[in-house]
Amino acid sequence: MNAIRGSICCYICLIIFFVVGCSAKEEDIVEIKHYPLDSLEGVINISEVRIDKEISSDQNGSLRITATKPSTVRLFETGDLDIEEALLAYQAKLRSADIEGQAYIEMWCHFPGKGECFSRAFGSPLSGSNEWVSQETFFFLKAGQNPDNIKLNLVITGKGTVWIDDIYLMKKSL
Repeated sequence: MNAIRGSICCYICLIIFFVVGCSAKEEDIVEIKHYPLDSLEGVINISEVRIDKEISSDQNGSLRITATKPSTVRLFETGDLDIEEALLAYQAKLRSADIEGQAYIEMWCHFPGKGECFSRAFGSPLSGSNEWVSQETFFFLKAGQNPDNIKLNLVITGKGTVWIDDIYLMKKSL
């Protein structure tokens, strides 16, 4: 039931982002963080990834993750960004080879005294082998909701290889 509720919330946020984004000027959408993934700088689970200079969406390198079992790879944490009343978008480019199960990005927002909430790209998971595709997941922050940390992860529900490149965390003020 929680997976269905999370998926519904994700689609609602996607609709809100699309509607608000279509009426917004380009300068209303702000890049908070960009991780080009040309190095391991800042990557949390360094033992689970390696840099691949041969396969990359931008020709500068990507992270390669080979999973032998279901895994959640913790990529980045932002710390406190002092954001509220905004729509967050976690965007990344992914490529896969022989994925048994699914691969998708997820974002966790931690709220002091309240715990964590997540958003997952259930609408476009990868399975099998795929060339580069873009994935996005969204999180709607109401007034007074100010996460003190945002975690950006990659989830692989089975086994196989995933490349991830060019991660962005964006915000659209409401």
